[in-house]
Amino acid sequence: MAEHSGTDNLHTSRIAHFVSQLTYDQIPANVRERIKLLVLDSLGCAIYGADLEWCRILQASLEAVDATRTTSVWGTKLRLSSPHAALANGTQVQGFELDDVHRQGVLHVGAVTLPPLIAVAESHAGLSGKELLTAAVAGYEIGPRVGRCMGQEHIGQGWHSGATLGVYSAAAGAARGLKLSTDQTVHALGIAGTQSAGLMAAQYGAMVKRMHAGRSAQSGLYGALLAKDGFTGIRDVFEAPYGGYCTTFSRSQDRFNLDALSAGLGTEWETLKICLKSLPCHVMAHTAVRALRALMAEHAFAPDEVEEIRVEGAPKLLTHHGVIAPRDVMQAQYSVPFCVALALYRDPADPGSFDAAAIGDRDIRAACARVKLAALPADFKPRSSWHTRVQVLLRSGKRLLRDSPSFEGMPEEPMRPESLRAKFDLLTRDLGDCGSRSLFEKYARLEETENLA
Repeated sequence: MAEHSGTDNLHTSRIAHFVSQLTYDQIPANVRERIKLLVLDSLGCAIYGADLEWCRILQASLEAVDATRTTSVWGTKLRLSSPHAALANGTQVQGFELDDVHRQGVLHVGAVTLPPLIAVAESHAGLSGKELLTAAVAGYEIGPRVGRCMGQEHIGQGWHSGATLGVYSAAAGAARGLKLSTDQTVHALGIAGTQSAGLMAAQYGAMVKRMHAGRSAQSGLYGALLAKDGFTGIRDVFEAPYGGYCTTFSRSQDRFNLDALSAGLGTEWETLKICLKSLPCHVMAHTAVRALRALMAEHAFAPDEVEEIRVEGAPKLLTHHGVIAPRDVMQAQYSVPFCVALALYRDPADPGSFDAAAIGDRDIRAACARVKLAALPADFKPRSSWHTRVQVLLRSGKRLLRDSPSFEGMPEEPMRPESLRAKFDLLTRDLGDCGSRSLFEKYARLEETENLA
């Protein structure tokens, strides 16, 4: 391999310059409004996640080894050091498959961007609401571009993208929050990038899958804090031909697109392309569940009238999401047959529907076995990578068909503010009506806050 000591770091430098120089006034109004909704969505997800078993185990383990009490763990009374709080909060945002996702970048962006940034605001730098929103946009813009650079092959090789890409959103947001210079931001990205790690096998029932976002959040925060104090990282973390991020994770010299890293920075906004989820399950199930629920509303058939449900979609539907008899909640959330079967009997938008009782429910398990997955016909032109067609065969012999190219929350069909508010209220109901309303209204007017402390 050629040495790279003199390698140009054009794209790393462009990213760093964008991050360090971004101002609130440079951000278009629609992006400003979008980032506030994305922040609120992640906060709601984290507050719901705070009391999940895997999050409680993590909180207790961190509290046992960390006597620092500077930074909040959201939805709890616990305070930890800022890196451990970022780890806990990122895990909570991603704790129940409820959080946002960037389709092309294959990244849950809020879970990796907001925990380190809010830790910065709480414990390291005095920020106004406008400054926090600006730093959030910086983070939300970078991680998805790294995902687009690496392409779908990245996750296909077995890397969990939220863990491997997320460090860059985390570092970018934290660096902007700390007001790092362009050169310091280069180092923050380089420090964060060398900490990238995460295996897709974690999705098969392991609690650690939920923690991947938290680790990215923590690694990005370390990158920014260390760079602030003069610690150096890989200056050409993306471009290095040997041991660089792109060459190493692609196992190639060319199966990536460096231009995607900085193309359109400041003019084309990835923040507007981030999807919000209304269901607590993998995004591949959303269009199928939506189609089924629409058919149920339109034709008023009962679950026991269903003979078979056929779901046609992208090949990934069959290769990654076809488990018929899930063993635990995570497998259930990743199983399209289970999510569709559950939607016959329970409210699929309520995270409480996805519990151990549902997994063991005889009716749901029987219905799950009657859900058949298939690839869309070769000549079919899907309108999105999540496009599905659902056909319900009733025992009477009647066939019902529904085409479902999108769901509310996709860029093609943005989630309405009232839908986001309903989701937030559902996820934060343990705070009570007053607590939930107060939190929502504060963050909905975040740009008016002069000092977040």
